[in-house]
Amino acid sequence: MEKRYRATRDQWRVLKPAVRQLRRQTTAAEDVLWQALRDGRLAGTKFRRQHAIGRTIVDFFAPSPRLVVEVDGPIHQGQAGYDASRDEYLNAQGVRILRVTNDDVTGRLPWVLAEIASLCTTRQAKQE
Repeated sequence: MEKRYRATRDQWRVLKPAVRQLRRQTTAAEDVLWQALRDGRLAGTKFRRQHAIGRTIVDFFAPSPRLVVEVDGPIHQGQAGYDASRDEYLNAQGVRILRVTNDDVTGRLPWVLAEIASLCTTRQAKQE
């Protein structure tokens, strides 16, 4: 049976208000990246933003290649342990994580999009 990469009903009940707030209060870098990813604009890959996977909320998630893209701002400099435990949990769920910084998105968007496209293509090729 294929995993659905979603929160359970009970988890969603708890996470839903946070997801809605995060969608309303995106950072400038997240908004720039979302505009490039939404509606299958990157190689036809469908992305979701502020998506709940199990007990955690990720910035962007593409179900088909099982890829999470996290945009890290300055707050992440002081929470390396927390981020590592989230990454471990997500990897255990069968997803890969690409972490980019706000500066990467705002200053090197073509590179970020190329990295994402590459990871989407390699995962999809392995599935076929």
